[in-house]
Amino acid sequence: MMVVLIHAKPVMFEFLFKRSASKTAAPDPVVAEQAAASAQSASRRAEQVARAHAVAGDEAAALEFIVSSEFADARLIAAEHVHSLPLLEKAHQAMRNTDRRVAKLMQGRIDLIRHQAAETQRAQASIAAAQRLLSDEKLSPNQVAELDRQWQVIKATPELATDFAAARAALAARLEAQVLLQRAVIDAVAAARALASNGQGAGELAQALADLDAEHALHAQSPERASLPKHLDLDFTQAREQAQSALQALQQHQAVFDARQLALAEWQAQDAATLDAAALKRAWQALPRLPESPLSDSLQQQFAALLASAPAPVQAAAPAAAAPGEGDAAPRKPRQEHAPVSKEATEQFFKTLDAMEAALQDGLLHVASEHDKTLRDTKHGRLTPAQADRLAHVRAEFKRLADWARWGGNVSREELVKAGEELPAQELPMAELAKKVGSLRERWKSLDTLSGPAPKSLWERFDAACSLAYAPAAQHFKQLAEERHGNAAKAQELIAETAALAAQESTDWKQVASASQRLRQAWTRLGTIDRKEKKRLDGEFGAALDALSKPLETQRQIETARREQLIVEVGLLKPSERNTVDMLKALQEKWQELAKALPLERRAEQALWQRFRAACDDIFAKRKETAHAADHERREHLHAREALCASLETAVISDGDDKARTSAINQLLRDTRSAWNATGPVPRASEAKIEQRYQAAVAGVQAQADAIAERAGAAQANALRDKLRLVQALEAALADGDAGADAQAWGGRWSALPALDAQYERSLQQRFAAAQTALGEGAAAYVEQLQANEARLLDEVLRLEIVAGVDSGAEFARDRLKMQVEVLQSSLKSGQKPLTQVSQLMQLCAIPAVTDARTASRIETLLRRIGGHAK
Repeated sequence: MMVVLIHAKPVMFEFLFKRSASKTAAPDPVVAEQAAASAQSASRRAEQVARAHAVAGDEAAALEFIVSSEFADARLIAAEHVHSLPLLEKAHQAMRNTDRRVAKLMQGRIDLIRHQAAETQRAQASIAAAQRLLSDEKLSPNQVAELDRQWQVIKATPELATDFAAARAALAARLEAQVLLQRAVIDAVAAARALASNGQGAGELAQALADLDAEHALHAQSPERASLPKHLDLDFTQAREQAQSALQALQQHQAVFDARQLALAEWQAQDAATLDAAALKRAWQALPRLPESPLSDSLQQQFAALLASAPAPVQAAAPAAAAPGEGDAAPRKPRQEHAPVSKEATEQFFKTLDAMEAALQDGLLHVASEHDKTLRDTKHGRLTPAQADRLAHVRAEFKRLADWARWGGNVSREELVKAGEELPAQELPMAELAKKVGSLRERWKSLDTLSGPAPKSLWERFDAACSLAYAPAAQHFKQLAEERHGNAAKAQELIAETAALAAQESTDWKQVASASQRLRQAWTRLGTIDRKEKKRLDGEFGAALDALSKPLETQRQIETARREQLIVEVGLLKPSERNTVDMLKALQEKWQELAKALPLERRAEQALWQRFRAACDDIFAKRKETAHAADHERREHLHAREALCASLETAVISDGDDKARTSAINQLLRDTRSAWNATGPVPRASEAKIEQRYQAAVAGVQAQADAIAERAGAAQANALRDKLRLVQALEAALADGDAGADAQAWGGRWSALPALDAQYERSLQQRFAAAQTALGEGAAAYVEQLQANEARLLDEVLRLEIVAGVDSGAEFARDRLKMQVEVLQSSLKSGQKPLTQVSQLMQLCAIPAVTDARTASRIETLLRRIGGHAK
């Protein structure tokens, strides 16, 4: 155990001494080593930054540099030159766990490339869709509108945008052609409808129809024919048929007019004395009738003039009275005399007869029948043969037309029966079916008026067919009636529920609003209700809903005022304050809480939300403007700092001696630091980068100063060594009794050496002067002093070797251990300020003592270690 402790004691003292020495000794050598390492690192960083800039344009070299570089700034600069997707993925994979900035940059570019590829794919798909629409015969505006909505959210390249614009222009041209074609067809339909009522002649109407047919043929050949609505073609066909019917009617009327005009011309060419008025009337009435028009009136007037020019009919002579005596066997009854008839009754009789003739000419058989009944019930005087013939002719014509009407009526009834029997097979909608059946029955009634009553068997067939056809509609309408009664019951239930909710007087406004909206929607979804019930139920529901909604409306007014207050509070916020965003978020959360607690009516809620959002957006916009101004100022500060870095990077001080150059470098660094601190903050993204650039530039300039100081230190150490050797040589000569030359010779050798730092110069000068003085008298005393200081010199050398960490050699191990204990004890004493290595070296150099070769070598080692770093 004791042996272990003895052997462990030197190690322990060595450790304690090193720890104490690290606290007490000046860190000049460590600082120097750190400065050298920093300068070397700055040099390597500058070299790699230059290499990073040099790989521009060579992505493979940039990737290789990124993987191999040890400096993050250089890797980031090289990463700026990588753009292709495969190399970006490789760089991202390599730097994902090593350099977050490079990995983030690579990931951003990868995402951008993939996003651009996706956008390009979507743009190509839209262009392909546009091409398909161009080839589609039935192009619709909705398809083009949907294509435009898809394209609006696509960020395409200029080339694809040009292709899409060309396809879109072609689609717009097709849509324009469709619009023009539809407009032309609509105009053609309107023109065809106008032809039937514009009163043109037959020739003009035929020419207009031919023009319309030619125009319609061109429309049918249009490439956009398939886009026309189907009803336009049907409308044109119907309008065309109406115009054609009008043309045929005009042609028929023209033929009738020509026939009557030809007959009238033939009668006018005959001798008036040979004309028979009754025959002319019968022949005139037998001709087809003309509709009322100026031409027909003109022909009628010419015919009346022709009748007036014809001779009056001759009355037949009364039979001769029977001769006396004839017929005595069978005497005749005396003739009954008619009562005299007034002139007004006779005139009324002939007016009725004229009206009957006019009704027969117009084909109004039911009117003619009424006039015939009037004629049979009217008393009139004795008719002349011509009048009697006229009456007989009119009644014969009436009988003939009535027979034809009866026959035609039966034919029409047969058609109505057939139409009624075919209705079930048509599967018409119920409303249209009921309308059809009603129309058939109305037409049957009108035939009874025009052509007399129908046979009973035919009526039974018709009634059975209509009843059978109407049976589904009757069932349907019965079901609708039942549904109306059911809807009325549901409406009554909703009214009761609304009244019950209103009586509860709940303060859960959200539930009340939801219930009110639900009840209102349920009421609107109710089916049809009988008119009598509908008005009453609407009133009751409105009253119950008002009772439920009135407190809700009052609460909504309160909530509206709260929302208005939030809008006012947003307007009072100051965009420049730091806590504005937090306060704005708090107000937005408050708005959401109010909206969840009680939603307002949709329109009012939307209007208030738009105002609140506009106020928030205004705050954010003002903050954005402030941020933009601050960003601009930061960029200006960044430019100023970049200029300072550039001035340091290009600074080369070569004028003057080392001391002047060192002073100039220090002044440059101080001025640059002052200017650097005077500038404001820079953008956050560039802050670390510009700071690293500044430190690198300062390190570069400092490296120049360090190089100058290193050269000056080496020269100082050499001069110190030379002067110390001269002093040691002089003292050795005194100790050996062989001073050689006189004091002036030694002084000349001293003067030939370069001057030292003031402190070293003063210490060595005093020692040299003392030795030089001893050359004359007192040499023996001085030699004794030299010999007496030898032990002290060895102790100081050993002490300084311990402090400086210089090996003393194996022969001084025991003395070194003892000295270490003393040094440790002295460092632990409170109130004692430790000396620096330079101060101890100056004291060592100032000790006049006899120095052997071994001691001189140890002192020179200390000079190389400490003397070169003295300031």
